[in-house]
Amino acid sequence: MTKEMEGVFQGRQDHWRWLVSVAILVIGCTQNAVAHNGPPFPILEGRRVGPYTIALWTHPDLGTGTFFVLVDPPPGGKVPKDLKVQIAVQPATGRLPETVYWAWIEDQKGQVEYKAEAQFDQQEVWKVRLIMNSSIGGGEATSEVIPTPAGYGRWDLLLFALPFIGVGFLWFKVAAKRRQLKKVQTQQTA
Repeated sequence: MTKEMEGVFQGRQDHWRWLVSVAILVIGCTQNAVAHNGPPFPILEGRRVGPYTIALWTHPDLGTGTFFVLVDPPPGGKVPKDLKVQIAVQPATGRLPETVYWAWIEDQKGQVEYKAEAQFDQQEVWKVRLIMNSSIGGGEATSEVIPTPAGYGRWDLLLFALPFIGVGFLWFKVAAKRRQLKKVQTQQTA
């Protein structure tokens, strides 16, 4: 092997050592990522609550969490105008009393949807109780949710794009090294 090629290989070994060291550092310093950060997700779907079929979606951010209640009318009927929807939350540990929040109707062009906001002060399991009452009946449904940190707003896109940007950067670095190696090899054969 020539001195130039040895230099290229030594550079590759140093590069790989550096990459492995950074990867170990990043993996070793990260915590388990079990939090939800993204669009709302369902916690109840197709559930019968009194005469209604509902879907309960949530975006459970620490601080203010949001709940969306999608209501399908009873068979052959309509959702009455006097329907009242409430969301009640309480830590599963019972450290705080249950707090009830009123939901308001959102105009969704034909789909009846109620929206409520609830306060979560800690990242732990919370009991969620949906309460519905109207002139044609009502009922309750329960579920659980774990609030998640709110995230970084507009910076989330950059944060989530970093791994892809890093892979693209590495791909270009490898392509440049290959071109350099081919150039060295062609110079040696000439």
